[in-house]
Amino acid sequence: MKLVIGLDGASTGNKALEFAKTLATKTESCELIVVYVIEWSPFSFQTAEENAQRHKRREEEIAIAMERVVNPAVKSLSDAGLTARAIVRHGDVADTIDSIAVKEGATQIVVARSSAGGLTTRLFGSSTANLVMNARVPVTVVA
Repeated sequence: MKLVIGLDGASTGNKALEFAKTLATKTESCELIVVYVIEWSPFSFQTAEENAQRHKRREEEIAIAMERVVNPAVKSLSDAGLTARAIVRHGDVADTIDSIAVKEGATQIVVARSSAGGLTTRLFGSSTANLVMNARVPVTVVA
């Protein structure tokens, strides 16, 4: 079994993480992939200098997300004796999570639901509807 866990950097993501951890401990073999998506829309008509600045900013955002969100989550899972790794990407949240799940051969996507913002703001609404209705693997939304 392979689970993709979508985190948002808020405490609500812990619900998805804990759900996935519990599910993984009940299976014989499970790989957990912690995913954090930084909302990013490409701009058109940029100069080479603007592209270089955006690239540097993207790299900085990935490093911050790894340090603050996904590395602690992976450590928590690893400390529980589970196999886990992290992926941080820029892009549309629903499309990126779905693409990662398909590329990785995931069995299921796990995300949290909350009114606290973060992934909820970006994901719940049209993005969540898109993820739930269009994902190519099953999606579990944890309340």
